[in-house]
Amino acid sequence: MTDKNEPTDFTFDRSNMFVRLLQVDPSFHGVWEKFRDDWRDGGEQPLYLALSELALHLIRNLEAGETDRFGGIFGVVERWITEGNPYVREAAIVGLLEDLQNKSLHRTTNPDDFKRWLQPQSSIWWTKVDAFWADGRPLA
Repeated sequence: MTDKNEPTDFTFDRSNMFVRLLQVDPSFHGVWEKFRDDWRDGGEQPLYLALSELALHLIRNLEAGETDRFGGIFGVVERWITEGNPYVREAAIVGLLEDLQNKSLHRTTNPDDFKRWLQPQSSIWWTKVDAFWADGRPLA
């Protein structure tokens, strides 16, 4: 499902990956700006690190019961997987979903608490990442 203002052949890439996310979750804007400032002079921004920050942000929101934006956020994650170029797709799966599953990042929540917001493709990839860590099954 695409936004009415985006062409149907839209593809997420490194340059626009976070634009839609910031629209549906303005509370991440401060973290995103700090990340951009920290990496402003460092060449290409390591977006995997920003996705780790996003995972921590989402876990903190889950712990606080602030999940009203999760439907929109995970809608964007689904689009990263289905409409992203190879970098964006891999970053969404390995950078974000994998971090959300990291039990050591959860204090009062469980990674599976996120499952209810996953959409079809993100749910498939969530299961594949989980299987990879549980018994070494390849992600392919």
